[in-house]
Amino acid sequence: MREPMRTHLLHVVCPHCDAVNRLPQQRLGEGPNCGRCHRGLFTGQPIELDEKRFGAHVERSDIPVIVDFWAPWCAPCRSMAPDYERAARQLEPQLRLAKVDTEAQASLAARYGIRSIPTLIAFRQGREIARHSGALPAAALMQWMGRHLHHG
Repeated sequence: MREPMRTHLLHVVCPHCDAVNRLPQQRLGEGPNCGRCHRGLFTGQPIELDEKRFGAHVERSDIPVIVDFWAPWCAPCRSMAPDYERAARQLEPQLRLAKVDTEAQASLAARYGIRSIPTLIAFRQGREIARHSGALPAAALMQWMGRHLHHG
């Protein structure tokens, strides 16, 4: 007698209302909607995080989250932004991409010891698993992010 296939449930945080949704892993690519606000759980865009949203998205998500710590006055940050947005479209739902404006969220920048920007930090279930300081060209950005899809 065969055992039934176990469904692995993932916690996925809604980018619109920050509700934590439980979703079977095999449904990630099916364009799932939030159980609370009924909007798409994946938008193909980096999400802006503040102190309150950071905890929900980084600590409660079972999907790896890569956070771009940046500032509006930073030219390398602005030059990397289009590639970062393109990466969000290509890598969701396997990764969630987020941005933290270090000017507006100085306490988050201090908590993570951000000394230069842009700085990318990869998180898995709230733990920092990798960090890169400095802007990356598109190919290097995708390669760096790809290393954190299934490892950690």
